[in-house]
Amino acid sequence: MSFFKKLRESIAGKTESVTKQFREGLEKTRKGFVEKVSDLIIRRKKIDEEFYEELEEILIGADVGVSTVMTLVEDLRTEVKKQRIEDAAELQPVLSRKLMELLRSDDDNRLNENPDGITVILFVGVNGVGKTTTIGKLAHRYKQEGKKVLLAAGDTFRAGAIEQLEVWGQRAGVDVIKQSAGSDPAAVMFDAVQAAKQRGVDVLICDTAGRLQNKSNLMEELNKIFRVIQREIPGAPHEVLMVLDATTGQNALAQAKLFGEKSGVTGLVLTKLDGTAKGGIVVAIRQELNIPVKLVGLGEKMEDLQPFDSEQFVHALFAGIIIDEKEEENSGD
Repeated sequence: MSFFKKLRESIAGKTESVTKQFREGLEKTRKGFVEKVSDLIIRRKKIDEEFYEELEEILIGADVGVSTVMTLVEDLRTEVKKQRIEDAAELQPVLSRKLMELLRSDDDNRLNENPDGITVILFVGVNGVGKTTTIGKLAHRYKQEGKKVLLAAGDTFRAGAIEQLEVWGQRAGVDVIKQSAGSDPAAVMFDAVQAAKQRGVDVLICDTAGRLQNKSNLMEELNKIFRVIQREIPGAPHEVLMVLDATTGQNALAQAKLFGEKSGVTGLVLTKLDGTAKGGIVVAIRQELNIPVKLVGLGEKMEDLQPFDSEQFVHALFAGIIIDEKEEENSGD
C-alpha cells in the first residue's frame, strides 16, 4: 500500500472538522513548500545534484532548519540509491514519510493532568506571541470538556495584559483571579491557588510576564511563581507551556532555546501557523529541541487551537497530492 494511501486511511478515522482545520491552517505552508517541491519534480524529471540543491533551498526557505535539511537530504540520497529511484515523482512519498518520521516523537504530546486534584498549567513566552489568546482558547477547550476552569493574571507588568486576559475569560465563560497592575505575580498565583481550592476547580491556567527589565529578573520571577505553586499543590505545575509565534520562524527557535533551558518548559505551543508559509519551523523545533510540540494555533476562532498531530500535519501539507492519487486510484477501478 502506498504511503499516501496509508496516511489517508489513518486520517479517515479522525474527526473531519480537525482534519479541515489542519488543512486550512497550513494552506500557506502548503503553497510555499509542497507546491514548490511539486513544481521542482515536474521541471526536473531527473534526480541529480542540481535537483538536490534546489530541494535544499525550498526546505530551508520553509524554515525546516539548515542542519535538519542536510540530514533529510542525506537520507533521501540514501533512499534513492537503495530503492534505485530514477523518476523524481517517486520521491514525493519518500519525502513525506521522512518528514513524518522527523515530526514524530516517543513523547506523548497530550497535556499532563493531575489525577488527584487541580491541574496547574503555567504559560511562558515573550510578549506578542499570542500567549493570552492561547490561554483563552485552552480555557474554552477544557470548558467544552465539562471541566471547571480558573485563570490567573500573572502578567502584572505589561500594560493591558490583565484586561486582555479578562476579555478572554469572559469569552470562555471563566473567572480570572487578578490584582492591580504592577503587583507581585507570585502573590497573584497564591490567591489563584487558594481560590481554585475553595471553588473546586479542575484546571488552573496561569499567565506570566513575557518580559522584565532583563532575563535574570524574568527567571527569578518564574522561580518565585514555581515555589509558591509547588508549596500549595505538590507536583505542580503539571505543564509549563512555552508559546512561540510560528510566523517568526528561526527566531521562534532561538527564543525556545533561550527560554526552554532555564524555565523548565515541558511543552511548546506554536501559534499563527495559518499566517505563515514557514510551517516547516515545526520540523526544525521538533529536531533541535528535546521538547514536544503539544498544541498548534491554526486560526482565529476559539476552536482553532488543536493538539499537535504529526499525521494531520503531513496530511494537510500533501493534501493536493493525496487527493490526486485518490482520484487516479478511483479512475483505475
